[in-house]
Amino acid sequence: MTGAWPKIRPVGLTGLLVSFADTLSDPANRAALAFRAAVEAEAWPDVLESSCTLASCFIRFDPVETDPEPLEARLADLLAARDWYAAPFPAGRRLWRIPCVFGGDLAPQLGDAAQAAGMSPAQAIESLSTARTRVLTLGFAPGMPYLGTLPPAWDLPRQTELTPRVPVGALVLAIRQFVLFATTAPTGWRHVGQTAFTGYRPGADRPFALCAGDEVMFPAIPAEDYAACEADPSGLGGATWEVLE
Repeated sequence: MTGAWPKIRPVGLTGLLVSFADTLSDPANRAALAFRAAVEAEAWPDVLESSCTLASCFIRFDPVETDPEPLEARLADLLAARDWYAAPFPAGRRLWRIPCVFGGDLAPQLGDAAQAAGMSPAQAIESLSTARTRVLTLGFAPGMPYLGTLPPAWDLPRQTELTPRVPVGALVLAIRQFVLFATTAPTGWRHVGQTAFTGYRPGADRPFALCAGDEVMFPAIPAEDYAACEADPSGLGGATWEVLE
């Protein structure tokens, strides 16, 4: 990474944004995840919370109690401490396997996506169900992950028209990314798979099931197995996970 990156900029009156690039790349996302973990490890009392975007780390502070200049200086020192683009991922990440029905009535835009990618539906299912993706960030709605990046064939633009509604657990695709819907919503992305996974569970010990940095695979299941996933009392739709080294 060259040029003016990384850079620190103010965000309104209450935040500082540490950006590692102006577009998504694997090194920039790695840097954002690792830098946020380092900020959290510092446990500075004037940092009220932090979060990650695709290529940045946001730090929120109290503008009444905190002078942002010393905080910005500490962030600059931390930035200079290492090459964040090559930093290891934070500890405690998990690898999830979330059962998914691809295509059919539950995910009606798989065929359109496959054609746009130059694949048959079977080839598309093979490619998408074996891809190992990373939660790049959470956003748009509570607990809603953006996952990537998929192979280059899936560098598809958004649709030109809006899909009025996709359900919770919908797996949609565009621009080499999945989005796993945590709420019912309209979308301009293609609905290629359906899971029974609930990413946002208010009242649970861990309301957001996934964290930025977690890795996720979507093994394909037949449509007739979907009801069993819906019956999973955990709300995770038959998903399993293991802690990564």
